[in-house]
Amino acid sequence: FAKCLADKGAKLYGAYWCPHCEDQKALFEGSKELPYIECSLPNRGGVTEICKRDNIQTYPTWEFSDGERLTGLITLGKLSAKTGCELQ
Repeated sequence: FAKCLADKGAKLYGAYWCPHCEDQKALFEGSKELPYIECSLPNRGGVTEICKRDNIQTYPTWEFSDGERLTGLITLGKLSAKTGCELQ
């Protein structure tokens, strides 16, 4: 499922210190295919350049190939409906 999301151009932006981001990633059971982008510098020392460039202001944020963004903890069902990726 995570690989399909990546193949469809979905991206998950988050921060290592964000509990909702950890909850979101946990839904993928440690998949290495999850299209995750870390936005926080070590020791909460600021925001990464990619997240500044992409104007990410809330964690977690999902961005899709059509440019739509969803923020907060998103269910796998909603991600499936948005991308057409089948849940296994």
